[in-house]
Amino acid sequence: MAIQWFPGHMHLTKKAIGDRIKNIDVVIELLDARLPGSSANPMLAELTAGKPALKVLNKQDLADPARTEQWLAHYNQLPDTKAIGLDASMSAPAKALAQACFALAPNRGGMVKPMRVLICGIPNVGKSTLINTLAGKRAAKTGDEAGITKLEQRISMADDFYLYDTPGVLWPRIIVAKSGYNLAASGAIGRNAFNEEEVALELLNYLIAHYPAQVEARFKLEGVAQMTDEDLLEAIGRKRGALQGGKRVNLQKAAEIVIYDFRAAAMGRITLETPAEFVTWLAEGQKIDAERQVKKDAIELDRKIRFKKIPRPDSRSAS
Repeated sequence: MAIQWFPGHMHLTKKAIGDRIKNIDVVIELLDARLPGSSANPMLAELTAGKPALKVLNKQDLADPARTEQWLAHYNQLPDTKAIGLDASMSAPAKALAQACFALAPNRGGMVKPMRVLICGIPNVGKSTLINTLAGKRAAKTGDEAGITKLEQRISMADDFYLYDTPGVLWPRIIVAKSGYNLAASGAIGRNAFNEEEVALELLNYLIAHYPAQVEARFKLEGVAQMTDEDLLEAIGRKRGALQGGKRVNLQKAAEIVIYDFRAAAMGRITLETPAEFVTWLAEGQKIDAERQVKKDAIELDRKIRFKKIPRPDSRSAS
C-alpha cells in the first residue's frame, strides 16, 4: 500500500512558498543524501519554476560516497541548477552556500540588491540544524519528530544576504511507491502514517541486493545475500533478543531496530537509490498514476450522466 502524509500545516506551507517565491532570487532545496531523488519535492519544483535552484545533499556523511557523486553529477547537469554536498562536519557551510547562490544569481548582492534565498526541504532532513549552524545561534527548533518547524522565518546571513526558512513539507500525493518507503525509513514521514514492519521489509529487500556485507557486519550474520527480507528480519530479531512468548520473534520490535539502525548509519554509509533507479521508479509511478486518473475520470463522467448533469453520449453520432 502506498504511503501518504500531508497534514494540514503542510498545505499552509505550500501557500506560504507560493506567496514568497516572487521575491526570491535562489531556491535552496535541502535533500537527504541517502535518498536524493525521493526527497526532491515535485510540488516545490512547480511552485518555484523559473528560479535558479541549489540542490544541497545534506547528511552526505551518512550516504554512500560513490552514489553521492552520481547524484551531484545528475543535478549539476540540469539547467539553472547547482548541487553541492553538505554534512555536520563541514567547518564553513555558510561560505559554501553563499558562493553557490551568488554563482546562480551573479547580479544580486550589496545593500541595494541583497540576495534573497528561500530554503526548503522535506521534514527531518536537517534543515533546522543547518540554519542554526549558519545563524550561529538557535534560530530554528530541532528534533526527531517529522514536521517540527511550523512558521516561516527570515534570517540575516549578512547585510546583503537574507535566508527565508520554511517548515518541512512533503507533497499531497506520492506517486512513486518506493519513495514513500524510503521517506518513511529516513524519518521524513510521521510514524502514524506507515507500518514499521512493511517499511523495514522494503528497506531490507534493498539492502540484501546492494549492501549485504554491511548488514552482516552490523548484525553478525552470514549468508544475507541469499536470504529473503522476511527471513532476514526474523534473524535480526533473534540476534537482538526481540522475542515474545514461545520464543517467537517480535517483528514489530525487529522492524524498529532495523529502521533505527539505518537512520543512525549504524550499518555504515548507505544510499537507497541511484539516479538511474529513480528515473525507472518515477516512470512506473507516472504510468500507474495516469491509469488511475483515467479510471477516476470515467467514474466521474458516469456519475454526472446518472445525475443528469450532462447528457448521455449518443452512440449513433459516432458513426
